[in-house]
Amino acid sequence: MSRLELKEGQYFLHGVPYRILSGAIHYFRVVPEYWMDRLQKLKACGFNTVETYVPWNLHEPQEGQYQFEGIADIVQFIELAAELDLHVIVRPSPFICAEWEFGGLPAWLLKDSDMQLRCFDQAYLTKVDRYFDQIIPKLVPLLSTNGGPILAVQVENEYGSYGNDTQYLEYIRNGLLQRGIDVLLFTSDGPTDEMLIGGTIEDIHATVNFGSRVTESINKYREYRESEPLMVMEFWNGWFDHWMEPHHVREASDVADVLDEMLEKGASVNLYMFHGGTNFGFYNGANHIKTYEPTVTSYDYDAPLTEWGDVTEKYKAIRKVFDKHGIQPGCPLPEPIPKYSYGKVTLSESRSLFSQLDQLSVPVEQTAIKPMEKLGQAYGFILYSTWVKGPRSAQKLYIQEVRDRAQVFLDGQLLGVVERWDPKPLDITVPKEGARLDILVENMGRINYGPLIRDPKGITEGVLLDNQFQHNWTIRSLPLHPKSLSSVCYEKTMVDSSCGSGETPKFYKGYFEVDRIGDTFLRFDGWKKGVAWINGFNLGRYWEVGPQRTLYIPGPLLRKGRNEIVLFELHGYSDEPVITLVNQPDLGITAMVDDRVLNFVQDE
Repeated sequence: MSRLELKEGQYFLHGVPYRILSGAIHYFRVVPEYWMDRLQKLKACGFNTVETYVPWNLHEPQEGQYQFEGIADIVQFIELAAELDLHVIVRPSPFICAEWEFGGLPAWLLKDSDMQLRCFDQAYLTKVDRYFDQIIPKLVPLLSTNGGPILAVQVENEYGSYGNDTQYLEYIRNGLLQRGIDVLLFTSDGPTDEMLIGGTIEDIHATVNFGSRVTESINKYREYRESEPLMVMEFWNGWFDHWMEPHHVREASDVADVLDEMLEKGASVNLYMFHGGTNFGFYNGANHIKTYEPTVTSYDYDAPLTEWGDVTEKYKAIRKVFDKHGIQPGCPLPEPIPKYSYGKVTLSESRSLFSQLDQLSVPVEQTAIKPMEKLGQAYGFILYSTWVKGPRSAQKLYIQEVRDRAQVFLDGQLLGVVERWDPKPLDITVPKEGARLDILVENMGRINYGPLIRDPKGITEGVLLDNQFQHNWTIRSLPLHPKSLSSVCYEKTMVDSSCGSGETPKFYKGYFEVDRIGDTFLRFDGWKKGVAWINGFNLGRYWEVGPQRTLYIPGPLLRKGRNEIVLFELHGYSDEPVITLVNQPDLGITAMVDDRVLNFVQDE
């Protein structure tokens, strides 16, 4: 039996002092065919441990329905780590943050408006217990105490950044223990009084998260834990990106200097992230500090290993620091994965969303507006339609609390766009005979951090013309699952001058041939905003506002011979219905991550 223990201010494993050198790789952000490649590159850099979160919403997408196959096969990921003699840190909290949709909480929790999240609320805890009954038995055989690679398991996640309900934390801890988790349990929080007070439990090992200012952060941690081993559970060596902002980067030399200082002080460390990966599908999260900020599809994070798995200067700088401290590579570095340009692809078939509604959804009649979750929908789009009586002259249309971006159509013509971060009213005039009003709302990702995580989607309050609520709505859920997309009936794309912003949302489809398979990148130049699929797999969102200018397509998503690309484009293209598959990524214009962000500093 092997158990990581705390003694004499150090970690001990097999009875000898042990330093954890960990890197974060999220299995759910990497196609399974590449798990071994990423883990080998982690070990080749000198790390002895891999850390991963476990997103509840991936494993229980619908209440009571569980999935643990494919990209959700956490057992296989951990077993691959074991094959490489890597230890594993698992963070299976109900909440993970991670810039992941709703911080990993399943959207169906929001169907119950009275349920309180992340606290000792029995309705919530009943759901957590049922989830733990599914996920924890899969982890128990993989614990180090049972001969497996898992050394430590987290209790909740950065809870001090959200609440201070110690009874809740103790309930989660007890739930892990009662289900057989007998390895080291820990919490992780930022290095502030508020966070260390709210997020820790006296008899559970506390770890700390920060990006720089090592001495200052450690000193704050030591005010609360004088004798425990120092573990930086999240050393933020890069940062994530929001739409409408630059791509964040951090100097390799800066990361190396901070890592060196941590090691000099005897710390164990987990690089967050070692390899970021991709927010495939609709799984990107969002922040809301001063305003709503949705996270982009790429989770490159400016990590030592790129989104597409290449070694960077940061990787090499970390390797040099490890050399200085006598830490050797654990295995040879795998060869880079090939990347190919497959050229231009004409999307020669298309069809308007409004012509395919019956193929994609079942209408629901409601007197008043309801958000997605009340209709059992988690992700994608939702369409609200009603008949507005006329005449109405020069009125204002208000969408109360749109979540997150609405396109408004009157008799099929675009009236305007209302965005959560710019909720301006639209001018509307309705003829005497009346008009059909359609409002297509995109869920751009639920908030994953802070006090505003309760984030229902769609229209969450109501629609008004001046001060009059509009009633009697036909609502269509449009989650755009691959199965429903396959029912779209396409026609030959008509190329004309009307393809600009006035176009209604359309599906576009095209094909290309592949004779050799490798990674590639979809350039969406000329397209405005939408979602892309390759062979039925949802690659994620694209948007001309950037920073991201390409979408990563891992080679395993391709097949020899004919391949299919589908775009759901919200506004139309500016030139030709063509995308390009290139061998170079483009994450946009860069900016250095602010040191204050890395250390929870609000003002200086």
